Formats: sequence, structure tokens, C-alpha cells
Amino acid sequence: MVQIPKPQSARTSRESAAPSPAPTSADVARLAGVSRATVSYVLNNTTAVRISEPTRRRVHEAAKELGYVPHAAARSLRAGHTRIVLMPSPSVPAGPLYNAFFNDLQWALSRLDYTVVQYGSVSLRGDDAARAWAELRPVAVLTPPDLGTEGVEVLRRSGAKAVITLGPERAEGAHALLMDHCEVGRSAGTHLVERGRRRIGVVLPTEQGLDHFARPRLDGVRNAVLGTGAEVFELPLAYDEESAVQLVPKIRELGLDAVFAYNDEYAMLLMRALQDAGVGIPEETAVIGADDLMLGRLLRPRLSTVRIELPSGQELAAFVDRLVRDPGAVTESHDMLRARVVARQST
Repeated sequence: MVQIPKPQSARTSRESAAPSPAPTSADVARLAGVSRATVSYVLNNTTAVRISEPTRRRVHEAAKELGYVPHAAARSLRAGHTRIVLMPSPSVPAGPLYNAFFNDLQWALSRLDYTVVQYGSVSLRGDDAARAWAELRPVAVLTPPDLGTEGVEVLRRSGAKAVITLGPERAEGAHALLMDHCEVGRSAGTHLVERGRRRIGVVLPTEQGLDHFARPRLDGVRNAVLGTGAEVFELPLAYDEESAVQLVPKIRELGLDAVFAYNDEYAMLLMRALQDAGVGIPEETAVIGADDLMLGRLLRPRLSTVRIELPSGQELAAFVDRLVRDPGAVTESHDMLRARVVARQST
């Protein structure tokens, strides 16, 4: 005879399903044998109080064993801000070089106990953007320079200890990390002129948003050729094979003996179209890119390029941390971008 178990009472079922209470800092303190204040100092990485390494280790081990996680909202209320470093999502397409740079920066900031948040709305600008970001109470913001003076003030009033612009210009009242892409074009233009090239095309990508980088690079080439007798010609180009093929006759018609192709990806696209049309590289037309991607070294001829050098994520994270710790510091400006030509067979 099969015994059918009696159903549990609703009360018993609810009791068994009830989650256990979340561990508290008091639980961590008891297990580690320290005070709650010590737990707070250790887990918040407080540097004002000296705590021995063995004690720090015991607190971290106790927190891990209990599954304790500090309450970020409560900590923010006490401090008046979070540990969030806010980075608005870029409004322009970012290539491999910048993706690697931002990944490195995020990793370095996390090592300093910051949480990096990318704000995804690219439709907001200026004061509207600042008000939206301020709702998150970030301790620092890395922003495009179009934020404006009022936007900087909105963020500061919300508790942001460091507002840092990242771009070719600075915003009044904010620290600035300047990235002037004229230097990229100037390096490419100087190299081509030194190689005897006098009719130089400059690729302007037609993809939306890339003018932010492309126009300064074009200006840089124009600055480089002043007084040399060389001429510069604009070459609109979409990032597809058909567009590159259609550009070849124009390059021949203009008699261009060199092209700065904006970056390595556009350079590789254009080189294939030129070679398929029987144009000798560099004999008839030299080609140079930018970013120094690995694929450029695998081409034949190997692609000359402008290597863009940026500070390490660790250096920039240390800069952000210093400004957060000293919110009254005089505003600073730093040139972040360095460029140098890596000459190979394509020029």
C-alpha cells in the first residue's frame, strides 16, 4: 500500500521558503573578531585609519565566507556620493585602439575600488545630460567637452568631486584631458612630404560621427604641407568595398601620389581596391593609415601607419583618484595624445 505524504501546512511551506536574512557588518565583525568600525574601514578602503594587513585579510575572509556585500546605497547616503565613475557612452564609433584604452581604464579604476558605469543615452547633451548623470550621484565623471559650464556646476552640486573632459577642448571649471587629432594628421602629412609626395589625398569617412576625428586629422595634414608646395584633396569614402572601388578613378584623375586614409582599416580597404586596379603601392600612390593595427603589418606591402600613444589606464585611474581625494584642486589640463609615424613599405 502506497503511503501518500501529508501535504505541508501553508505556514510550514512559507517558513521553509523564507529566505535567510542577509548578513550584516555586525556578523562580519563577530566572525573576524573586530569592531564594526574596522569592518567599515576595511571594506570601504579607508586610508585615514591604519589597519594591519592580517586584520584586513581576516575581515575580507569573513565577508567572503558569509557572503556579505556592503550596501552601496547606504554608503552613498552617508558619504553624499557613490564610488561610481561615470563615463557616457561615446557618441561616435570607437575603434580597437579606443576600446582597448577604455577597457584598460575601467580595469584600473576597479582596482582602486571604483565602479565604472557607462551611461547609454547618447541623445542627451549639455545641461540635460549633466542632470541625468547627476541622478546617479557619481563621484567622478569623464565627459565630452561639450558639457558646458552650467553642466559642470550641476555635477559638482550633486556631489561629483572630479569632472574631467576628454576631447580636443576643455570646458570651463572642469579638468581636461586633451586629445587633439590634428597631431595624427600632421604626423602623416609631414612623413608624406618628406618622402617627396606633393599631391596628397585625405580620406574623410562618410560614416556618421567620425567627423569628430576626421576633420582635425585633415587640418593636421594641411598644416603639415604649408610652404612645401604640396596640395591636399578631400576623399569621401564609405567603409565598404564598392565605395573604395569607385574612389580609385578619382585618385587617378587627380594624379594623387599619396593618400592618408584616416586609419588602418580604411587604408586596408583602399589598398585592396588600388591593387585590384593595377595601381602600384607605393610606386604610383603611397598609402598611410593610423592606429598601428596588427593586420596592417600582415599586408603586402606592409602598411605605414601613425601610432597613437595614450597614457595607460593605470596612470589615468591614478589621476582620477587624486582629483577625487582633492576636490578643491586647481583645474588641470593635460595633453594625452602623442603620435609618431611607423614607416613601412606602403610609403
